[in-house]
Amino acid sequence: MKIRKILISQPEPQTEKSPYFDLCNKFNLKIDFKPFIHVEGISVREFRQQKINIPEFTALIFTSRIAVDHFFRINEEMKFTIPDTIKYFCVTESIAFYLQKYVVYRKRKIFYGNSNINDLMEYILKHKEDNYLVPLTENYNSDISHILSKQGIKHSIGCFYRTVSSNMKSVNLSEYDIVVFFSPLGIKSLFENFPDFKQKELCVATFGPTTAKAALDTGLKIDVQAPTPESPSITAALDCFIKKCLKEK
Repeated sequence: MKIRKILISQPEPQTEKSPYFDLCNKFNLKIDFKPFIHVEGISVREFRQQKINIPEFTALIFTSRIAVDHFFRINEEMKFTIPDTIKYFCVTESIAFYLQKYVVYRKRKIFYGNSNINDLMEYILKHKEDNYLVPLTENYNSDISHILSKQGIKHSIGCFYRTVSSNMKSVNLSEYDIVVFFSPLGIKSLFENFPDFKQKELCVATFGPTTAKAALDTGLKIDVQAPTPESPSITAALDCFIKKCLKEK
């Protein structure tokens, strides 16, 4: 089997140094990038239905840049000015620096961890008197609330955005040899867009255990999986798979 064309269910990288482009050059193949899912902000009306009063909170916990964007969007649409005294807790340094898009960084109390909420607990526990708001996606799958509750931290989870299926009906899946998925929602989008989808000769690649489980639960056969000890990234896994296909040719 010769791999000629791959569909990546994510946006195209903004850098020319992406390992995806290295694969194209190495194996003389074509890669298309078409996001199967996208983020939509909830409306002010939907937000108000949650009965969350933003002025009541003295601290914020951000887990992604998307959460930052939609928190400030909602505040702007509600014409609420964030007080200078509010504290910001970010799970990574890059998210903390991203706040500069909306606030004067040096004038704010900003704390950040290395990768997850556990890294932040050292700082949060030093500010137990605060009331925390955690902006997340609709139907979030996170243990943040459990961790905060266990430590007696007063907090609320707020839904500020949702991830929905993109319209992929114009895509001809039969043109591709491999389709790569990165989340269970991507798998869900596949069957929402193509309810009569049959895998046949199409190879499916998945990144992450939850994506793999979602694929298997829908009856898909997984041909390429990452991360593994041998292939920590999806591009490394694709590289190994394509080499294997060339040997079997």
